[in-house]
Amino acid sequence: MVDLTKNYFELFELPVSCQVDQQRLSSQYRALQRAVHPDRFAGGDERQQRLSIQYASHVNEAFNTLKQPLPRAIYLLKLAGRDVDMERNAIMDPGFLMEQMELREAVAEIKSISKPEQEVERLANQVDADIHRYLQQFEGFWVSGAEQDLDQAETVVRKMQFMVKLAAELEQLESELLDE
Repeated sequence: MVDLTKNYFELFELPVSCQVDQQRLSSQYRALQRAVHPDRFAGGDERQQRLSIQYASHVNEAFNTLKQPLPRAIYLLKLAGRDVDMERNAIMDPGFLMEQMELREAVAEIKSISKPEQEVERLANQVDADIHRYLQQFEGFWVSGAEQDLDQAETVVRKMQFMVKLAAELEQLESELLDE
């Protein structure tokens, strides 16, 4: 069965790192799911069925956390003793906030330009590059582990959250444009 006391990296037998071997993660996920899937315990007693659901849920949560850079970064901070409150987006960097406003304006104007698909692609590429840059910054701060660097890592995670949300909005907009 699944040891619920292990951290997510230990659960999937991966090193605690900003970078995750996605193939190994997926392979370990499938193996764990085969072992704990509730269908395997359909004939078992109520306790076995309940535990199986709990284990499968834990494995799913761990997989989804490690699979994507933003949740993984938040989890790494949690392992470092930092419980990041993502609802409190206290980013005081005026340059970043101005950049966000400009990006939001560009997104709002997309449907009114002559070639909106190209603009969506351009903005999506810019946002993806920013997310990648923030991930690299996060990694540098997290690896250091010094208190002030972990403070900076938290700030970078909050910036990443803005960009990930914008990337999802651009995907939605692209889908809408393709449907028209």
